[in-house]
Amino acid sequence: MNSVPEKLTRICAAGGFTQEALAARLGVSFVTLNKWVNGRAVPRQKSQEKIDLLFADILGSDSVDAASVTNAKLLALTKQFTIGRLLANREILDRITVNLTYHSNATEGSTMTEADVAAVLFDSRILKNRTAIEQCEAINHRSALNFLLDALQTGGTAFMFTPDLLRATHLRLMNGVISNAGEYRNHGARIHGAFVPLANFIKIPELINLWCEQMNAQSGDPVNLLAATHAEFERIHPFSDGNGRTGRLFLFIKALQLGLVPPVIHKERRNAYYKYLKICQTRGNPALLEKFIAEAILETAGKLAPPEEVPQ
Repeated sequence: MNSVPEKLTRICAAGGFTQEALAARLGVSFVTLNKWVNGRAVPRQKSQEKIDLLFADILGSDSVDAASVTNAKLLALTKQFTIGRLLANREILDRITVNLTYHSNATEGSTMTEADVAAVLFDSRILKNRTAIEQCEAINHRSALNFLLDALQTGGTAFMFTPDLLRATHLRLMNGVISNAGEYRNHGARIHGAFVPLANFIKIPELINLWCEQMNAQSGDPVNLLAATHAEFERIHPFSDGNGRTGRLFLFIKALQLGLVPPVIHKERRNAYYKYLKICQTRGNPALLEKFIAEAILETAGKLAPPEEVPQ
């Protein structure tokens, strides 16, 4: 069992919080939090409960009750949105483009801030304090997102997920970053520290065909479909690099196709995200990942538009 100082330290490390930011998140002063971190004071019961909830939110839980999963999924299904509404509102499109680009790249280690991303994407600035690769990744991410949004809008009800669409997206995403952008990997691979068996590279074309069939299938449980297909894509790991960002782009587009507010997975929760992916992939239990994606939909809905524009 982790002590309070250990929990706070792990939350800061995993979520990238400063003590000032964590204090604000918990609704206490920096001085109070600093005393908790250094063991000079013990938080009261309500504060300990807040710490425990935040710890689970950032680091991930090991189990979840069925009722909370069902409730989160049902609430997420009320947050409906369409590609038409997104493209019709430039302010919302720009806001979500920056948010998605920032969090997805930061999850993979980019040091750019959200303000940096906005400056590069919309002001065409070249930042001296960020690497050229990081800035290229931001520009590429917007290009790949716009490509998919255009494909979804143009395709309408006939839009289909295909291997060609997948490779074309990856080409735009990783162009100039890796030499084999848009090509399936031709070697074995493993995710550092994950211990999840990835697909044999020889089977990638066949597995991607099956994945596309799954993405194009009808489902009475949209959040389950989002969780299952996302976990499977990351298990296949079809490219030498950029699989996480590619997978999250397709998760975003699939949610839009289903008429839902698209989820943005925040970098602060990446430990929980990776944990729930692993549980889904190795145990065949998608419940925690379903709840996580439902929560991401709800969080995006709160930021996507004024309250009256997103159904409650």
